[in-house]
Amino acid sequence: MKIHSIYDAEFKPYGQVLQGYDTKELCEAMMKIDLPEGTAYEPGIDSLEACAIFKPLSDRAYGGMPIQLGMCWGHNTKLNCLEYHRDSEVNIGTHDFVLLLAKQGEIVDGVLDTALVKAFRVPAGVPVEVYATSLHYAPCHINAADGFRVAVVLPKGTNTEKPDFKPGSEEDTWMTARNKWLLAHPDSSEAKGGAHIGLKGENIDIA
Repeated sequence: MKIHSIYDAEFKPYGQVLQGYDTKELCEAMMKIDLPEGTAYEPGIDSLEACAIFKPLSDRAYGGMPIQLGMCWGHNTKLNCLEYHRDSEVNIGTHDFVLLLAKQGEIVDGVLDTALVKAFRVPAGVPVEVYATSLHYAPCHINAADGFRVAVVLPKGTNTEKPDFKPGSEEDTWMTARNKWLLAHPDSSEAKGGAHIGLKGENIDIA
């Protein structure tokens, strides 16, 4: 699988590189959190939200909207699932990492072919916006010894407890958390846990 750069033209439909942010303090704060064997995710982490970058991200990247600054971290090389939100997500890594992305418009009858997924390398410390229409999931590490530590910036409340409501559409049944719609590969633990099986084809492994 070819791994593109976020500076390549191929990335333009999926997101953009954000300019004018000092990420040094945030990356140092993320490095103080130990890596798990697999992967972990927390929507908001106090030590990260205490960093000076938090307010500029709220004011500039999200236009003054309330945000949360958490992290996805650990070890991963597989696709497993794709998710989307009703808004952009901003990612910042302590090391180079890879995002596996597809487009929401490529979902057909509730299923997306993984052959449409593209890989993009994100340099350490560079803030990247992943558009709301870009399907994404856990980052992939490049070096197993380093793993990955990737800040995840989203509107406040995203990825917390799923709202309680009666589904009124097929898409409603894909929701697994607040502001989170998920398509799982049949081989994933999420699918075995009852998530919507919405990926067909190879469960991509960049290893």
